[in-house]
Amino acid sequence: MRRAHVVHPVADLQIEYSLISRAVEADVLSTLRELGIGLTAYGVLGRGLISGHWTAGHTAGHTAGHTAGHTAGPGDSRGFSPRFSSGNVEHNLVLVEALRRVAETKGCTVAQLVIAWVAAQGEDIVPLVGARTRERLAEALPAMELNLTADDLADIEKAVPPAAARGDRYPSAFMSYLGVGN
Repeated sequence: MRRAHVVHPVADLQIEYSLISRAVEADVLSTLRELGIGLTAYGVLGRGLISGHWTAGHTAGHTAGHTAGHTAGPGDSRGFSPRFSSGNVEHNLVLVEALRRVAETKGCTVAQLVIAWVAAQGEDIVPLVGARTRERLAEALPAMELNLTADDLADIEKAVPPAAARGDRYPSAFMSYLGVGN
């Protein structure tokens, strides 16, 4: 980032950042802040894993106007993600249930809580949320109005401490190319 910034000023870096993908906190975030570069965080919902809508053992789909729990079906790249593999996904969903308890005390959804947590990490960070349906977009937007107190942030950290997620973001063959960890 420093080398690129010398060649031409960089305004923003888009990089994965969420409660379960916090590697940028080690070195990247401090460098960005030192150089005055913003961060656009993608993967905020951990590819849906920490949205509060993913459940192990169900198939993806819509029934009676609501979304059923999801598992990675044919053509779903999450089927290759170690975080969604058997054993790991069950562990990671325990973290989501801990987040659900915090969200309930705030009167919001898990997805809203997770998005608000990313936004609360600094004014130089913008959460980028992908919404596949209008229903998910309608759920995500109020997160920007959610005010998290220091106690809320501590409760979230307690529910999902750094490195709590099990499994890499990508298969190991891809992780070596990233230059930043989980």
